[in-house]
Amino acid sequence: MSNQQSNIDGTIDVSVVIPLLNESESLRELNERVKEALSDKYTFEIIFVDDGSTDNSWDVIKKLAGEDSRIHGIKFRRNYGKSTALQKGFERAGGTYVVTMDADLQDDPFEVPDLIAMLKDGYELISGWKKKRYDPITKTVPSRFFNFVTSVVTGIKLHDFNCGLKAYRREVVENIYLYGEMHRYVPLLANWEGFSKIGEKEVHHHPRKHGESKFGISRFIKGFLDLVTLMFVSTFNRRPMHFFGTLGTLCFGVGGIITVYLTILKLVYNEYLSRRPLLVFGVLFLVLGVQFFSIGFLGEMVARNNPERRPVNIREQI
Repeated sequence: MSNQQSNIDGTIDVSVVIPLLNESESLRELNERVKEALSDKYTFEIIFVDDGSTDNSWDVIKKLAGEDSRIHGIKFRRNYGKSTALQKGFERAGGTYVVTMDADLQDDPFEVPDLIAMLKDGYELISGWKKKRYDPITKTVPSRFFNFVTSVVTGIKLHDFNCGLKAYRREVVENIYLYGEMHRYVPLLANWEGFSKIGEKEVHHHPRKHGESKFGISRFIKGFLDLVTLMFVSTFNRRPMHFFGTLGTLCFGVGGIITVYLTILKLVYNEYLSRRPLLVFGVLFLVLGVQFFSIGFLGEMVARNNPERRPVNIREQI
């Protein structure tokens, strides 16, 4: 039996999943804050996921777990990324509600009861919104641009997709799978699985007290690449010819028009086509059309020989 199955006994209200990387100085204080915020309201567990820390974060987690049976830990042999850490935390979680937050003390655990109250009111996912942030401008400006573009592209009206403080009904985390930089797009992944009741709550954000931010331009670029991947796969995963065939048709059309035009010039006006660069472009578009069609056919063959194996997310049965 998996850890996830063995934890589901109906006695845990909230699972708090905390991914971390080199946050040893923050863990004990964060642990106390979470317990103070939840102890009088819910039964809970705290799951620290050490994503390959090189400091003594794991030693701190082991001490905390030894002091309180509600504390659990998962340690990776190397750094896999925040999405993988969250995914393993979700698999371990046994609560009716699952809450995620960062380990740097910038997320406020005292927001959690309000997030859970919104879930009880009918929402399936609540995302925090750090309206007032205590981060350098090199982080806030790219983040705002990223959130704006993501909201426009996905159609999900959230101000802060990347906020680490989120709350979920357990069925949501059971039906999504995170990898790469996909933790930024949990609301989008949930929406694709039929969980459309997504809410947002303005939350307090605190200045970082210890360590350094893990944000970098490479993560920003990877996030956008993952967004492009998600949008393409969700739309054309089972019908690649619709995408590549459309491109091929456009290229063939442009190449065909150019070829017809140049043929008329040659036959009617006896012009020397070798002097016209347009001839090169006409041939180029025809070749591109053939290539796009070939890629589309190959994609269709792969899709048809590898049928979808993911289970269907059924809301209700009678």
